[in-house]
Amino acid sequence: MTASRAQLTLAEVEAVARQAHAAQRDKAGRPYSEHLAAVAEGVRARGGSDEQIAAAWLHDAVEDDALSERWLAGAALPQQVKDMVLALTKRDGEDLPAYTRRILATPGALVVKEADLAHNADAARLAVLDAATRTRLTGKYALVRALLGLTVPQPAPGRRD
Repeated sequence: MTASRAQLTLAEVEAVARQAHAAQRDKAGRPYSEHLAAVAEGVRARGGSDEQIAAAWLHDAVEDDALSERWLAGAALPQQVKDMVLALTKRDGEDLPAYTRRILATPGALVVKEADLAHNADAARLAVLDAATRTRLTGKYALVRALLGLTVPQPAPGRRD
């Protein structure tokens, strides 16, 4: 990251995130750190900054109670990373429109959420879930994408891709 030496490096942020989520599994029973790594790589592949990659590693930490808001506030991270993590943290009882408005209002957060949604909606990940969960999550992810203005690219008219 482009800040002073006292700031955590990306490798240190990754280590913190992996440790914080070490006991956690995703809905398919896989180590949660695989999701974090996929989101960080998705941000990198989309041209994201080091700050956005750091936020990708930490994007679920506060929401999942893996790290506290107090930890985040005191962490040696750029304020932009902290802001993105908090923007990406869904709050209890919060509706999706409010959540997505906050993401859109926070510089840098949209690319992290786009990478998160892309991994969450990956067909291979969804295929191992029961049909009801798969259907519910597919609908939820589509709604969030729509609220964020993210559209799935469609083939050009007359083409069969």
